[in-house]
Amino acid sequence: MIGILAALSASAAAGMRIALPLLLIGLLQDDLWSTVPILDWLHPQVVVGVLTSWSLFEMFASKRQLGQRVNQLVQLGFSPIVGAVMAVTAMNLTSLEFEPVWIIAIVGGLLAFVLKLVQVGWFFRLQGLPLWVILLEDLLCIFLVFFALKAPQQGGLIAMLLLWLSVRSSGAWYRWYRGKDRREDPPLPPLKKGGF
Repeated sequence: MIGILAALSASAAAGMRIALPLLLIGLLQDDLWSTVPILDWLHPQVVVGVLTSWSLFEMFASKRQLGQRVNQLVQLGFSPIVGAVMAVTAMNLTSLEFEPVWIIAIVGGLLAFVLKLVQVGWFFRLQGLPLWVILLEDLLCIFLVFFALKAPQQGGLIAMLLLWLSVRSSGAWYRWYRGKDRREDPPLPPLKKGGF
């Protein structure tokens, strides 16, 4: 159960940011990205350069609305992949043997995708996210990676709480969207007496 909670925490971090959790999980280990699928094929210096550049772009571009829009769309596309990679990595770092691993990868990818999808929905509803929300996401992403490695129970509980908030939030967002559509529909003309 500890490994599953660690996987949920790590994949929830991928639902907040893409490059930052991958960068942190590599830097917090002695052997860098040797346990991270896909990244273990690349040279560590290349991985550090790419992930650092991408993390800086995510952090600084998200402070303006155009940068937020680009970030949201790129993160939405990559969040299932990074969520799956982070979940498998968290499982590899625990002593738990879980077979088949692809189930954890799918669950982690879906969790990251759902969190990012709801975030994108709120971004388009509010026409941009406030700066304090962006800073909160950065901090939450960092804490979720630390929790995945050091305190998986707390990290998994935070990930499940985020999933619950996302489901509740998406329901409110959907009701707002449906109500907006109804307000924009033109009224039907009145029927004439005595037939059509």
